[in-house]
Amino acid sequence: MSRIITVGAAQLGAIQRSDNRSAVAARMIELMRQAKSSGCDLVAFPELALTTFFPRWFMEDQEEIDTFFEHEMPSNEIAPLFSAAQEMGLAFMLGFAEKVDEGGRTRRFNTQIIVDKSGKQIAKYRKIHLPGHAEHEPWRAFQHLEKRYFEVGNLSWPVVRAGPDLNGALLGQMICNDRRWPESYRVMGLQGVEMVLLGYNTPVHNPPAPMHDRLGDFHNHLVMQAGAYQNATWVVGVAKCGVEEGCEMIGGSAIIAPTGEIVAQAVTREDELVVARCDLDLGRSYKNSTFNFARHREPEQYRMLVERKGAKPPE
Repeated sequence: MSRIITVGAAQLGAIQRSDNRSAVAARMIELMRQAKSSGCDLVAFPELALTTFFPRWFMEDQEEIDTFFEHEMPSNEIAPLFSAAQEMGLAFMLGFAEKVDEGGRTRRFNTQIIVDKSGKQIAKYRKIHLPGHAEHEPWRAFQHLEKRYFEVGNLSWPVVRAGPDLNGALLGQMICNDRRWPESYRVMGLQGVEMVLLGYNTPVHNPPAPMHDRLGDFHNHLVMQAGAYQNATWVVGVAKCGVEEGCEMIGGSAIIAPTGEIVAQAVTREDELVVARCDLDLGRSYKNSTFNFARHREPEQYRMLVERKGAKPPE
């Protein structure tokens, strides 16, 4: 018997700085209603889904910065989203900026969680590959200060086994820039992952390398399709997109099969639900043949991957 879960990639259009969380939650609940009517079991939302993409601004006032962070999850403003999901019997993935007291100090992460159909949080991931820069670079059209506002995630890439209501799916997560790094997928592939949930906010313009701008949509799908195929897993990539505070961001939210094929894709840069019925066993033939890791991997030959951080040409 096939292990099917129906997934909705709930793309969000632009969120402006003046948009409050309650208004954003209402938009997300509407996408959940669409997902419910489409027979979805699981809905995935983008990275930093509750606010505008605030790392585009250089800020020095920590109180101002912290207005973009969630101090509890769910907060009163976001609680209706959790309640609606539970009433509809929908599991969901949510990305947000997390402020937490941990290890005797305050820490800030770019975080995603998975909540099951009963309303229980079953997984948490904190973004590891933080792009951009940490210091003020006023020459840019906009900043990309994730290295300033977030710590590198400290949870690696965990894979969790969901309950029977999601057919025991082996679920993993990554966030935005993680998708460009093969290590992100492979750590989860080595845990047998069957579906990777991935939220992103990606500007069209890349200030340090503007010659890349025309390739943004291509690169977005290229890395997700490669990661899906090379690890025999579904990948659900969900954008926050459109023109946000004058910054244009790519869309292209997609559900990608373990074959590497895109089976469903957004066609707008606005709020849009993309739906696909995903057979969790579709990757099994790849896991048992081409990408049979136990048979074909040679870890002893890969030591440089963990012993060296930057590229060093031979002398």
